[in-house]
Amino acid sequence: MMNKIIILNGPNLNLLGEREKDKYGKNTLKDIEISCKEFAKKNNFEVSLFQSNIEGELVDAIQKAREGFNGLVINAGGYTHTSVAIHDALKILKIPVIELHITNIYNREEFRHKSLISKIASGIICGFGAEGYIMALEAMNNKYLK
Repeated sequence: MMNKIIILNGPNLNLLGEREKDKYGKNTLKDIEISCKEFAKKNNFEVSLFQSNIEGELVDAIQKAREGFNGLVINAGGYTHTSVAIHDALKILKIPVIELHITNIYNREEFRHKSLISKIASGIICGFGAEGYIMALEAMNNKYLK
């Protein structure tokens, strides 16, 4: 049975490639999905991507990840700093979780310096742009799937 990773993206990440290109770059979420699927195929695992601007839909996706997935990567966007519901859902998981941010949240506004996800995450990747998604998949593959 092939390993499966789910990547969850939170609010406004559907606008990558359009919004604040100086911070988030030119890659769209579709570009990221294509590169993640290519990486997964080359490394013999499956990847699914899901994006929602709705907190409850992200919680539902986290809960569903309990069955059938070997790891979860989450870029919760603004919910990183505010969502106790996402925190609590992630806490239930028995699979590795990697927290991901396109920007370095510690070089930004003070309110972004606090993450409700970090204490639950197996690891954190931030500040490497869209390449962070591949870094997260590589870390998940090398550390948790082999």
